[in-house]
Amino acid sequence: MHPLRFAVRSTGGRSADSWTGRARRAEELGYSALLMPDHLISGLSPVPAIAAAAAATTKLRVGVHVFDNDYRNPVLFAREMATIDVLSRGRLELGIGAGWMRSDYRQLGMTYDPPKVRVDRLVEAITILKRLFAGETVDHRGRHYRLYGARLSPAPVQKPHPPLVVGGGGPRMMRIAAREADIVSFIPRMSPQGRPTLREGTTDATAAKVARLKQAAGPRFERLELSAWVAHVNVADGRAPFTAIAAGLEGVVARLIGTPYLLAGSRREIREQILRYRDRLGLTYWTIPAEGMDAFAPIVEALAGR
Repeated sequence: MHPLRFAVRSTGGRSADSWTGRARRAEELGYSALLMPDHLISGLSPVPAIAAAAAATTKLRVGVHVFDNDYRNPVLFAREMATIDVLSRGRLELGIGAGWMRSDYRQLGMTYDPPKVRVDRLVEAITILKRLFAGETVDHRGRHYRLYGARLSPAPVQKPHPPLVVGGGGPRMMRIAAREADIVSFIPRMSPQGRPTLREGTTDATAAKVARLKQAAGPRFERLELSAWVAHVNVADGRAPFTAIAAGLEGVVARLIGTPYLLAGSRREIREQILRYRDRLGLTYWTIPAEGMDAFAPIVEALAGR
């Protein structure tokens, strides 16, 4: 099992100083990575932002949780990601998914295809990306992409490629992650309309996904790093009385529902939750929202590397 580690998830800052300051602060507090979303609602554009975060730090890994494959040509995307990996001296985590936010597709004037089509396109793109990262000259005539003599130079620093993060919640995405991913990021499964399905966010539902992943991965399962996308954290310790009470109530709700996507309560209670989820589900990589970064830091200090 991988040691515990933690990442901060942020949309960015209002200025260069606020963004690079956040990256340095995350590194100082012991977080392993700084990750960004790939949506058009608000925030900095992720590719230049993670490049700036990497330039401002020395150990912090950077990435996007997760790039929407539909928005990008795989050859140009491979080039951008290889460049980030080279410039960061091998600190990129390459997250990719099939896409789900309908408002992004509307803004881009793109058709929001059925899940099967989007996932088919993702699988084809991952195959192309891995061949390019491996140094192949790629001729490809698929259903979604056609390439002629495509190649990549320079190659990424990390071999055979930057750690590939596949995010998703459906059975087919688990099978793809079992075959292709290095890091599997669990999120509640989205409905065909692109909305989170709450019943898919329970501990039992996540355990079923892990079981499907394990069966599909076979011996490869032991190499996979399992990650939880935490939607909300609320640490009670050291907070104003009203906030501490709210955190305690949220912690009770989280325990009653049983979900790894909400962490709330005292530091001790949250530490115990994370250790239980590690033991039951194998979750060792936790991604939390940036607004909880400082309050959550003592938990990172206590658990990182265990």
